[in-house]
Order: sequence, then C-alpha cells, then structure tokens
Amino acid sequence: SLNALENVLLPSLFSEEDLSERAMELLKMVGLQGRWDHLPGELSGGERQRVALARALLRNPPLILADEPTGNIDTTQAGKLMRILRRIAREGKAIIVATHDPVVASSCHRVLRLRDGKMGGRM
Repeated sequence: SLNALENVLLPSLFSEEDLSERAMELLKMVGLQGRWDHLPGELSGGERQRVALARALLRNPPLILADEPTGNIDTTQAGKLMRILRRIAREGKAIIVATHDPVVASSCHRVLRLRDGKMGGRM
C-alpha cells in the first residue's frame, strides 16, 4: 500500500522529472502537511479525497474532472475542498464537477442539469 506522498507521486512514475517537492506542496495546499507518510487506512475518507485531488493536480493539467468530490466528506471539509477547486479555477484551470449535492452545485460558476439522460438547462 502507498502512503499519501507516494500516492500523489504515482503519476510521476512515467516522468524523469522529480516532482516530490510539488507533491509535498500540493499535500500542504489540501491541508495534509504532516500526514505525508500515512497509509490510506490511517486517513479519513475526507483525507483520502484530498490526496486524490493532490494527485490529480500533480502534473498541472488544464482540466480537472471531479466526480462527486465531496461525496464522502462532512460539510466542513466539503466547503474547504470546494474553496480549493474555486481557487484552482481562478488560476485558469477548467473544472467540471459532477454532483448530486445542491450546495456543491450552487457554489459552481455555471451549472448544467442532466435529467433522464437529457441536458435540462442551467440552474
């Protein structure tokens, strides 16, 4: 099993670039400084969710697809995660969030509703 830092570094296995420092910065950004060496079983659901976000950001992608990013975390952690996603969006990244949570949807810049397999317009 991989610890949090190794998990975030997983995408770098296909790169010769050393991304350890960036991985540690991302773990700090998502509030997991000091938890770098923890295994998944030692992390809460919300912490594992934040490790996944840090891993997704490691290679600095222009687009983030987030499927129910707050599904396994409490409202406090969900708010923190959404603030991180909004900050990333302000930095010029495109973020697509799929959610059933109206609170999460209301915090997004633009919301499209999918109902019965059809796009139902904006909220």
